[in-house]
Amino acid sequence: MKRGIKITLGVGLALLVAMSAMAYVAYREFVGIETFDEGFYAAGSNHNSEFSYDSYAAVLRKHVDANGMVSYAALKESPAELHRFVLRLAGVDPKTYEAWDEQAKIAFWINAYNALTLKVIIDHYPIKAGLLSGMAYLDNSIRQIPGVWDKIQFLVMGRKITLKQIEHETLRAKFNEPRIHVALVCAAMGCPQLRNEPFVGRKLDEQLDDQSKGFVSNPAKFRIERDAGKVHLSSILKWFGEDFVKGYKPDAGFTSGDSDAERAVLHFISGYLPAEDAGYLKTVRYKVKYLDYDWSLNELETTVAETR
Repeated sequence: MKRGIKITLGVGLALLVAMSAMAYVAYREFVGIETFDEGFYAAGSNHNSEFSYDSYAAVLRKHVDANGMVSYAALKESPAELHRFVLRLAGVDPKTYEAWDEQAKIAFWINAYNALTLKVIIDHYPIKAGLLSGMAYLDNSIRQIPGVWDKIQFLVMGRKITLKQIEHETLRAKFNEPRIHVALVCAAMGCPQLRNEPFVGRKLDEQLDDQSKGFVSNPAKFRIERDAGKVHLSSILKWFGEDFVKGYKPDAGFTSGDSDAERAVLHFISGYLPAEDAGYLKTVRYKVKYLDYDWSLNELETTVAETR
C-alpha cells in the first residue's frame, strides 16, 4: 500500500515538474522576457553624431528591392550602416527633435520603427522556430522572436523604448496620421511594402500617398470581387480602422461598411482608386471581408536559397 502511494506521488511530482517546465517554455516563447542590449549601445561611440538618414538610406538602397523585399542574410553579414543609424537614433537630442515640424517627427518615428525591426530580425537571423511556438507560427516569421514588440527594448533619444511603444504610444497617440499603417513594416509579407528610401518630413505627404497607392494596388492587401459582391481588405485596416475615422469618415455613401471605422477605411481607399472602382465602393452594396494576414518573412527568395 505504501509502495503504491509512493509511486503515485512520484508520478504526480514528475508530471508537475514537466508541466512547470512546459509553462516556462511557453512563457519564454510566447510572452518573452524584457531585454536590452547594453553591450551594443555601450560599444557605440557616435551617440552624439549629427543626426541624418544617410546610413539608413544606404541600408535601404543596398538591401531592399523595388518590391520591398529584404536581403536579410546580406544585411546580417554587413550590418555596420544599420548599426550606425540605430546608434544615431539613440543619440538624438530631445531638444533637437522638439524643434522639428510635425511631418519630420512622424517621418522620424516611422523610420525608427522600420530600422529597429530590421535590427531585431538580423539579431535573430536565421529565425528558428521555438519548441512550442513552432506549432503556432510559421518557422520563418518575426512571430518566432519572443517579446519582439513589447519586451525587446531599444534606445531612442536616450530613452528605452519598444516597437509597441513607438507604434501605439507615440505615432498613434500623438499624431493624427492614419497613413502610418501603410508605412510601418513589421518584416511580414502581410505588411505594407518596405520603402527603399527613408521617409523625410519635407515630402512625407507625397511618400505616404505613394505608399497608399501601392498598398491598395496589391491584390494581397485589397481587391474587389464584383461577381461575388465582396470587397477584400487587409486585416491592418480592421485592426486600426478607428484611426481613419477622424480624417476619412464620409458624409455620404459607403453604406456597405458596418461601422464608422469601416466606412472611413473604404472612403480612404477610394481616394487611391480609378473612378469606376471608387464609385463601386461608395454606391454599391457588397460584403466586406478581411484577408488572412501573412506572417512569413519579407525576405528575398535568393537569400533564402543561399542560406540553406
